[in-house]
Amino acid sequence: MTIDDQQSIKGNDPERAIISAALTGALTTRDQCEAIPYTPEEIAEDAAAAREAGAAIAHIHARTEDGSPTYSTEIYQDIYDEVRDRTDILLNFSTGALHASVKERIEYIQEAQPDLAALNMGSMNYAKYSESREEFVFDMVFENSFEEIGQFVNAMADAGVKPELECFDTGHIGNIKPLLKMDDLSHPLQFSLIMGVLGGIPATVENLVHQVKQLPDDANWQVIGIGREQWALAAGALSMGGNIRVGLEDNFYLPNGEMSTNPELVEQAAKLTRAVGRTPATPDEAREILGMKQ
Repeated sequence: MTIDDQQSIKGNDPERAIISAALTGALTTRDQCEAIPYTPEEIAEDAAAAREAGAAIAHIHARTEDGSPTYSTEIYQDIYDEVRDRTDILLNFSTGALHASVKERIEYIQEAQPDLAALNMGSMNYAKYSESREEFVFDMVFENSFEEIGQFVNAMADAGVKPELECFDTGHIGNIKPLLKMDDLSHPLQFSLIMGVLGGIPATVENLVHQVKQLPDDANWQVIGIGREQWALAAGALSMGGNIRVGLEDNFYLPNGEMSTNPELVEQAAKLTRAVGRTPATPDEAREILGMKQ
């Protein structure tokens, strides 16, 4: 399946691909994968190793020492400082919440001022179902009203942080329209097309093509495949001129089925990038591609 070059590449760079590394996640634990980092020091070490392997961006959810999710401004600032002591990788902080207020999640963005921050673009059922156990691993409603989205957009603009528009389904892409009309968002836009979450769009290359067709012509975009479908989606996205995200938040396994680490997943993503004739972007190149200030 192909689409013409202008339509597939959009605002991305046809030669250089941005690899993001999602290091932690909010729900994954060491009971599932021992390599998940928890502390600011562990996260920073993984970020530095991911940068060496080819990643330009590290996407981070803060954790406590026992692995519980936290929205502590102090811990996010510690993560920022520890990463900056080790590497120039761009930092992208999550703003997704399980049980935290908008105020709590805005505060650490304003104080730490990462390079980017996730902006969830709509509400949805958010679940994981275990077919082997015939039960839900988790089952929740992920609420993101337009009022809350607007608060995050304004806070990010004030802090000089670029929004990463996280879209779990096609309708979430359309949610940019009122924000553009109200001048809350400005071009070039950066989209993350998240595929494979139960409640969102299924993880197929056909669905990825459909999603990309809905994006503005100057949009930058990356695919985020949840689970082992990640590699097929990454190959499709890279061939279409898109960017990709890997990491233990999304998928524990290499293409051969071996459980992996964050640096190993990035190394595999870099090999895949080169295999389709493109080059992993550096952090400075990613800034240029995404239209970010130095």
